[in-house]
Amino acid sequence: MELALVGQPNTGKTTLFNVLTGNHQTVGNWPGVTVDRKSGRYKKNHNIAVVDLPGIYSLSPYSPEEIIARNYLVYQHPDVIINIVDGSNLERHLYFTLQLIDLGLPMILVVNMIDIMEHKGILLDKEKLSYLLGIPVVMLNASKGKGVEELDIQIQKMLKHPIPSKEIRYDNRLETAISEVEQLLMQIDKALPMKRFMAIKVLENDDLVSQSLKMSDTIQGEIQEIRGMLEKIFDDDIISLIVNQRYNFIEQAMNFSRHKIEGQKNWSHYIDKILTNKWLAFPFFAFIMWLIYYLSIQSIGAIGTDWLNDVFFGNWVPNFMNHLLESWHVATWLQGLIVDGIIAGVGAVIGFLPQLMVLFFCLAFLEDCGYMSRVAYVMDRVFRKIGLSGKSFIPILISTGCGVPGIMATRTIENENDRQMTLMMSTFMPCSAKTAIIGLIAGAFFPNSTWVAPSVYFISLGVIILSGLILKKFKYFHRDKSVFLMEMPPFHLPTLENLWRQTWHRSSSFLKKAATIIFVCSLFLWVTSNFNWHLQMVGEEQSILASVGHVIDFIFAPLGFGDWKASVAILVGFTAKENVVNTMGILYHQNISSETGQEIWQTLRDNYSVLAGYSFLIFNMLCTPCIAAIGALRREINSRKVWFTTIAFQCTMAYLISFIIYQIGSLWMNKIFTIETFFACVAIVILGYLVFRKVDEEAL
Repeated sequence: MELALVGQPNTGKTTLFNVLTGNHQTVGNWPGVTVDRKSGRYKKNHNIAVVDLPGIYSLSPYSPEEIIARNYLVYQHPDVIINIVDGSNLERHLYFTLQLIDLGLPMILVVNMIDIMEHKGILLDKEKLSYLLGIPVVMLNASKGKGVEELDIQIQKMLKHPIPSKEIRYDNRLETAISEVEQLLMQIDKALPMKRFMAIKVLENDDLVSQSLKMSDTIQGEIQEIRGMLEKIFDDDIISLIVNQRYNFIEQAMNFSRHKIEGQKNWSHYIDKILTNKWLAFPFFAFIMWLIYYLSIQSIGAIGTDWLNDVFFGNWVPNFMNHLLESWHVATWLQGLIVDGIIAGVGAVIGFLPQLMVLFFCLAFLEDCGYMSRVAYVMDRVFRKIGLSGKSFIPILISTGCGVPGIMATRTIENENDRQMTLMMSTFMPCSAKTAIIGLIAGAFFPNSTWVAPSVYFISLGVIILSGLILKKFKYFHRDKSVFLMEMPPFHLPTLENLWRQTWHRSSSFLKKAATIIFVCSLFLWVTSNFNWHLQMVGEEQSILASVGHVIDFIFAPLGFGDWKASVAILVGFTAKENVVNTMGILYHQNISSETGQEIWQTLRDNYSVLAGYSFLIFNMLCTPCIAAIGALRREINSRKVWFTTIAFQCTMAYLISFIIYQIGSLWMNKIFTIETFFACVAIVILGYLVFRKVDEEAL
């Protein structure tokens, strides 16, 4: 048996899914497609599956996620639909509820966010609303677990005695037309399921439904006559006619079941006046980003990271393992592999876990409280200047967690040119894996500066804007303007349970990488940095890794870090960005850190200038991310040529920005103009030309 959670985005659907399933959750793909399928086991009865469908606004789909959700409901027939709606915006959400009722499946309406309703002074009589809709109604505060017990009771009742949702009746003339279409469709299939839904969709001229029914020309002609007659009677097109009928019903239902207490203050409205203000929104966003990275990189997170790096992996673990291996008389080379390879490599990455956990916690707080939706709204003003809408900011925002779901999130963008343009730019934002590199460089070169981490994000945003201004001038990306629609949830205080769940989910993914990919890479790096091509144990400078690094190090010399160790770190970073830190830990022997734990930092300062360190950081933040993200790009981009172009564009932009930063920075600091400085100036001129060049709009 299956329960299907259905609702519009930002209604608390995922929170309710977590409450109903507890820890019995899995994430996979829908059959035949790469869209995430989140499912779990109902914790009250593990024989019952709970499916969390992608957020959908209506049963007239546009994006791949919406099509999947509609097809699942129409053709796979879940045993019970649980429709989650935002109680503070009932009119808008109940339109989708009426569409779901037309399916005729057993259904429960969950009115979520009742705390926000109370703050707005909204009182809802659920019994009256249940009577009008013909389905059970449950009042819920999913984030605090209020109303969950009642929902469990309703689910058990519905599973034991499933009651199909009753039909919502509209104007008699419309109902007569729907009945006539039903009779025509039954000529195709007498046992046609969901007759009312199919009839309404055929009247609306829905292509997906019409094609699935395989109607004859005769039946299509009769339906067209019915449609034309309705439009004459109501003096309106069929789509507007059905929309108006539904909203008329919703208005009557709200007048009957809802009351509003005057005088209640809507604090969310007042806060929005600041956070979405034309002049204050961006400074406030900058302050929030600075505060997050101050807490995670410089203060709270740094305490845990310093202890792991300095004491645990810098002293306790290596000393214990050296003593243990010596007592076992383990061969010297094997001791080096375990201590200098595995412990130094994996430990160098895991050492940044406290910083990442604080970062994940802060980001989860911003997402849950509703602030990130405001950021997307504010960024819409900027993105329209570069030929996109605020909808493109959502994948970019998600990419701050991981590039793979950020890439997959572009499926919600209907316009294909918009989608491909967003794919080319979304991974410019530093993901959580790259945060370890930020921690390494900030600690080594800027230990007392709080601006470094936020600057990386604002440079990334700047590169996204720069890329958009360049790309929109090309004919391939020319497009018509699209409307940006997004749910703006009211502000609310997240629960610690939800924040911890999201933090742990992201942190555990980081640990899994350390236990798999990074572990294997640590073994590989130690072997290749200690053996030559003849498999003889040698010093690092004669190793396989050094020979490979010397072949490519000239490429990065103009960026300030043209030695073989940094070059190899970048190369290995394409497997997983955490491996950049892992490689540095192995090649610079992080495990021999003193009690203060500063040796790796001092070693980096001895080998690279501050400007070179920052250039190294920017390049790694902007260049194409890991193999997993590259594979996700390949799945989302059908054309191999466009895929190669996307990767080349990302690497080129990363190189140019780092090159300009290092060369212009060197000119400012050293007052010496070199041939590299000249080419940096040329690069600036070329980028400026691509941004400001005039194009013939008619030719596009």
